[in-house]
Amino acid sequence: MSGKIRVLVAEPGKPCQAREVEDELKALQALVGGSIEVVTSSAEDIAIVCNEEGKLCGLPPNRPLLGPSGQPYDILCGTFFITGVQGESFASLTDEQIGRFSSMYDGMMLRTAEPQEKRPEKKKGGVDHER
Repeated sequence: MSGKIRVLVAEPGKPCQAREVEDELKALQALVGGSIEVVTSSAEDIAIVCNEEGKLCGLPPNRPLLGPSGQPYDILCGTFFITGVQGESFASLTDEQIGRFSSMYDGMMLRTAEPQEKRPEKKKGGVDHER
């Protein structure tokens, strides 16, 4: 039996958003755009769930993945979500968790550089016109 759970969704370049989603595999895969990979936090009963092939598929960089010391050690690519965990199952996040993780991850949005227009090269001697 599946029900709805409250998660925090992080899309590349957008603020995090709390959503209620169906707690069933197909719905969770649709949310991340492919097969899911679970990255569990040892600090509390939460999991970060992302597309397991996000980097291989060329999904846009999203936010850093932090280690126990708070230092980034990897980059999450594509949309991911944070969910609570109870035993072997996903669970809703509390309001406090949603607020805390929103503040933390909204402050870590990665911005990709816009391609710069190629400027014409200057001719030898720094003169831009023909003689």
